[in-house]
Amino acid sequence: MRITPETAERHTLAILVDNEPGILARVAGLFTARGYNIESLTVTDVSEDESVSRITIVTSASPHVLEQIIAQLDRLVPVHRVTDLTAMGAHVERELALVKVAGRGDHRIEALRLADVYRARVVDATTASFVFEVTGGTDKIDKFVELMREVGLVEVARTGIVAISRGSEAA
Repeated sequence: MRITPETAERHTLAILVDNEPGILARVAGLFTARGYNIESLTVTDVSEDESVSRITIVTSASPHVLEQIIAQLDRLVPVHRVTDLTAMGAHVERELALVKVAGRGDHRIEALRLADVYRARVVDATTASFVFEVTGGTDKIDKFVELMREVGLVEVARTGIVAISRGSEAA
């Protein structure tokens, strides 16, 4: 008998949970205890009375492991629903980054040119540095940061991925 390893695929999960202390630790702990990796994690209130939150997690897993992850998340008491946005099909993913770049002269001009190409906004400026705000897909953010390394990258802060399904139905 020969066992072939399953390939890991990137999946975006939307998890609706009761907004209570410790729920994020419980969800993250489920991943940690079983050795699953979280590539990105964001949390926000989604109900008017702030009683329900949405946790968006990006992870890479084989189909079998992903099935286990979803089943284990579903078993947690404060979890209302787990949706695999990747399996649902069309969905929109975005990330926001703040990128601080220092430079003078040509480096400063080049940073502004690159920011224009990537539609990054200047949200703070001094005579020696800029802070750019850039939004888009992970690949776009990665490439922008990579290019800024060449002109004086100082610091990067990223939000993590937020995602929502397309169409008129909720995830």
